[in-house]
Amino acid sequence: MLNILCCIKQVPDVDQVKMDPETGSLIRAGVPAILNPLDANALEAALQVKERYGGTICCVTMGPEQAAEALRECLAAGADKAVLLSDRAFANADTLATSYVIYMAAKNLGKFDLIFCGKESLDGATGQMAAQLAERFDAGLLSSVLKIQDLDEEGGCITAIRELENGKEVAQALLPCLITVEKQNFRPKLPSLKSWIASRRAEILQFDSGGIPGLDFRRIGDPGSPTKVPRTYPPKLGERGIMIDCGNMKENLDQLMDVLAQVL
Repeated sequence: MLNILCCIKQVPDVDQVKMDPETGSLIRAGVPAILNPLDANALEAALQVKERYGGTICCVTMGPEQAAEALRECLAAGADKAVLLSDRAFANADTLATSYVIYMAAKNLGKFDLIFCGKESLDGATGQMAAQLAERFDAGLLSSVLKIQDLDEEGGCITAIRELENGKEVAQALLPCLITVEKQNFRPKLPSLKSWIASRRAEILQFDSGGIPGLDFRRIGDPGSPTKVPRTYPPKLGERGIMIDCGNMKENLDQLMDVLAQVL
């Protein structure tokens, strides 16, 4: 039976996030947190594999205790287990430190045949997690998957159709394999009321830094994060452009030359 890991993240609703112009910090107060949409697509892909080939799905996330709500969404959708990695020692982690903590926790949960995660997150949008996790799990990587064609558990391989810049390709990888998906064929389904109620009562396993065997404290949180962001700021808007539309080419060119003469 397939053992499937789905890595998800709770993110702020970026449509409602504003930035403090003085400090450059995001103003998160009053902004609802949501399950990262591309992670929801990845979970749907995992659920389709489970429905077709059997298996169990464990969802894991690293974040504050409120991130348990995102995990409950996953349980309502059909995941079997949920794990929250939460500790102040994990704070200020970049993707390198985050992928390390997730890997160290996951390898103590069992051996996984498939790992799913979103292409990127709404808040960071680095797109780095998939490659980093695949490297840590010593797994193959199939990115931008449009469709999972076949999965041969006995033969230990998976075949999928990937989207490329100039077309599509059929690719095959050995298990274990990490997969990211394109959203068009993996749109999340609404959970039933029964599933949603059950998710409210379900147990979520929670581990802090002391509960993950073998964790190197030099590689987590701020100490383990070589990426440092000294400042964030919104782009400065320049002067508004001038629209030239006089009705014919000659007049447009004459006005353009007048504008250039004033600038130069």
